[in-house]
Amino acid sequence: MATKHDGFNLAMYKDFTGIILSGGKSSRMGSDKALLKLGDETIIERMTKLMKSVFNDVFMVTNTPDDYRFLKVPLCEDIYKHKGPLSGIHSGLVHSSTNTNFFISCDLPLVSEELIKYIIEFKTDKSIRYCFAAGHNHYLAGVYSRDLLPEIEGIFSSNPSPSEKKENQFSIRNLLNNVEAETIYVENLAFYSDDLFFNLNTPEDFEHLKKILSHR
Repeated sequence: MATKHDGFNLAMYKDFTGIILSGGKSSRMGSDKALLKLGDETIIERMTKLMKSVFNDVFMVTNTPDDYRFLKVPLCEDIYKHKGPLSGIHSGLVHSSTNTNFFISCDLPLVSEELIKYIIEFKTDKSIRYCFAAGHNHYLAGVYSRDLLPEIEGIFSSNPSPSEKKENQFSIRNLLNNVEAETIYVENLAFYSDDLFFNLNTPEDFEHLKKILSHR
């Protein structure tokens, strides 16, 4: 039987899993950015609620699972450690029970339900879909399919060429060199604003985030 959450029929997206990535070191912030508080809730609590409003199945990829047990969602760690966001995507795909999966990074606290739904409803037969806005590709709010696993595992098991830096070898861009992806242009959509892809990295960013939310 379909379940309801805030009046929304969750069964609509039963073929997707929602996966939250929290694998960064937050070195520029000085503390775990996902655990910073906005009012009475942490950023990660707000994002978890958002994902649960869209998806039946939600879990989190983090290398510090003890910090997030209070969320009461399934947690898993990177299988390939210290290799950047691609390793989080890989672990999410390995642990997912669905072929199609929406990933969001905790660096993006202002992504909206409307944007998520637009991305997952966008018609394409490609294994990756992500947005382009404000001059940037936003890979960490997008859809990735489990059929990418052989390609990703090939990247992790390969040796970089002499001219290739290690961080580039394990990048999402390197994956995109080998598979077809759908770029979604969202700037002309009625609900779009530049704040949707606001990236939280520094204490100054956090102060700016609070200012944005205070005007809503």
